[in-house]
Amino acid sequence: MKNLLLPIVITAIANTTLAAPGTGTRPLALPTPVTDADYRADASPAKVELGRMLFFDKVLSGNRNISCATCHHPTLGTSDAMALSFGEGARGLGLDRRPGATASEAVHERVPRNSPALFNLGAREYTTMFHDGRVEEDDQGFYEGGFITPAKWKLPRGLDNVLAAQAMFPVTSPTEMAGQQGENEIANAKAANKAGGPEGVWELLAQRLRGIPEYVALFREAYPGEVESAGDVTFVRAANAIAAFEATAFRSDDSPFDRHLRGEGELDAAARRGMELFYGKASCTDCHAGKFQTDHGFHAIAMPQIGPGKSDGWDSGYWSTTGQKAFPEDHGRGRVTARAEDRYRFRTPSLRNVELTGPWGHAGSYSTLEDVLRHHVDPVRSLEEYDAGEAPLAPLERVLEITADGSELRQSWLSPKRFEGFRKRDTWVQTNPTLRAAIAGANELEPVALTDGEVGDLVAFLESLTDPRARDLSNEVPGSVPSGLPVED
Repeated sequence: MKNLLLPIVITAIANTTLAAPGTGTRPLALPTPVTDADYRADASPAKVELGRMLFFDKVLSGNRNISCATCHHPTLGTSDAMALSFGEGARGLGLDRRPGATASEAVHERVPRNSPALFNLGAREYTTMFHDGRVEEDDQGFYEGGFITPAKWKLPRGLDNVLAAQAMFPVTSPTEMAGQQGENEIANAKAANKAGGPEGVWELLAQRLRGIPEYVALFREAYPGEVESAGDVTFVRAANAIAAFEATAFRSDDSPFDRHLRGEGELDAAARRGMELFYGKASCTDCHAGKFQTDHGFHAIAMPQIGPGKSDGWDSGYWSTTGQKAFPEDHGRGRVTARAEDRYRFRTPSLRNVELTGPWGHAGSYSTLEDVLRHHVDPVRSLEEYDAGEAPLAPLERVLEITADGSELRQSWLSPKRFEGFRKRDTWVQTNPTLRAAIAGANELEPVALTDGEVGDLVAFLESLTDPRARDLSNEVPGSVPSGLPVED
């Protein structure tokens, strides 16, 4: 079994140490308090305000029906409270979000991974984004844009940081924001594999923004000396502003644990015991190390996969059973690196405000903190016992598919028989012994024996990582946006 102790853990040993009171055990290797120096430079208020408008404006979606905030809402822990989101086409917010009964409100699939929280992504130590790290800083200079991304050399220059680079991509996803081929010019550009360039997704979205006078004025205020007219509005500048808003609005480092580290208060008894377990016997810091409780690495921990997957692997069982050409696996980091040893590894999430960000896991498999914690202490057993039929997935009652009549694209509802086959994707991997065994075989965590009381104490410590301000960020939701489209609040 691989030892997961990484360099960042070694660094933590040199940080603040506190002895477990009255135990006589070795001191706890606690991180030093978070400070302003841990974050990238502050953006101007004008740039943050521009980013706030863009974050909530549905004008950045192909069909003008979804915004960044739909899946990362301030009132929902900067996520959406769903295991797997309904992206472009559905209506509503959070657990109330559903596909509609008309073609314009329908969906073609679930978003295949859980919507990650956005807390503290403006910190300097964040150099990779997404569950599989497919957007990351390019330290070796492979690409002139400065980042390794799915766009490779087509990524435009001028992005401020990796968070801004991340903001370039949800708008290109047909399931998330772009829509389907034939529905709008953004989706058509994506279908033609044109993200960059004069006819690409990013330029077409910039053209939309140039046509809204209020946005041109906001860009001019946010980029003095750079933006003088509508022609200077680019999607790169939009992405930089969105990143500035996220980094500012979702900074979160005033939890009871933070105050404890700063010497401004003590944790309650249960949280203190949980802290001692977290930094001691439970070995949580093998992965959840550092100031934000993440090593930013990628680990395989036998997390159950639910939902449609990412079309990875070569198992044709689903295809042969249903007649629908799909591969429901998700190889995580392995689909980025193409290395067999990286299959089923996913990025270690930060645990800041983790109490607010469920369901948990890369596919949102667990709906309570206790359940996901119990998975960590015995991953393979938990995987084997996981009931995919009880997965916290919102109901999906009908699905559209794209068909062709000659050169004309059409969208039609799946027939009842094909729909039943489609629904099998939600549970296929978890209920397939061979695929489930592959996930179990990649597991890197040894079981840890904990009592029910110790599990409860760990939950109490995780709750102590919640910044009180994060419980209500509704003040970040604007009353209106420059496009005039409705804002979800």
